Amino acid sequence: MEKKYQLGDVVEMKRTHPCGTNAWTIIRMGMDIRIKCVHCGRSVLLPRAKFERNLKRVIRTEQLDSPGGSGLSAKTGD
Repeated sequence: MEKKYQLGDVVEMKRTHPCGTNAWTIIRMGMDIRIKCVHCGRSVLLPRAKFERNLKRVIRTEQLDSPGGSGLSAKTGD
């Protein structure tokens, strides 16, 4: 299966969370995937196979590169 999601994406899962939303942000990827509820902030660790079975769609993809910059924010100090 081709991977259609990446770190930082907001995804919609098949089951609704008890807080009333089914939108989650991917915050960790590996053999297991950690997702965080957009509404209440609860995080859940799922095996990749279970995550892929329960994934409904990718709502929003995180843009690493902006059109006018390198995608990295430079922090200036005093």
